[in-house]
Amino acid sequence: MPHYPEKPMVKKEFLVSPELYNINEPIAGLGEIEKYNPQRFEMQQLTAIVYDNAEDFTCVGYKDMTDSEFWVRGHMPGKPILPGVIICEAAAQLASYYCGKHAMAEGAMMGFAGLEDVKFRGLVRPGDRLVIQAKMLRMRKFLVTAQFMALVGENIVAEGVVKGFPLSEKLLNNEK
Repeated sequence: MPHYPEKPMVKKEFLVSPELYNINEPIAGLGEIEKYNPQRFEMQQLTAIVYDNAEDFTCVGYKDMTDSEFWVRGHMPGKPILPGVIICEAAAQLASYYCGKHAMAEGAMMGFAGLEDVKFRGLVRPGDRLVIQAKMLRMRKFLVTAQFMALVGENIVAEGVVKGFPLSEKLLNNEK
């Protein structure tokens, strides 16, 4: 069997240094998030916002995972693991909150337009606090692109790029 040299573990830089925010002191709770994001009930994937910087287009929020999350019972029975798609949804909701709060895109709300370069690097379980960092990369009339990083503690569990587009009232009401 050939011997491969071990690669040194590369520590990635966070999008937002944790020194810039206090994870235990939210600047926006559910009520404020709901002003900009229409998701409710099981689909709300943000608990609070802890950082928002309009100068460098960054935002940090989190979701506290509980035993009563809709995915716990079935993914995976007896060993619950947050589905990666829900991590991506949380990142999209954070970017949508930022865009709405800062009036970055016209439209009633943001719709999910796509993902790029998503990598899952760790597990999220009930009892964990999933922290999501986002940095807006491009803002065009019909497309917003944001880099995201998801963490549990200091461990990166996912990263990638999320894209969104403004949904007009006309489109939401199925009008032509």
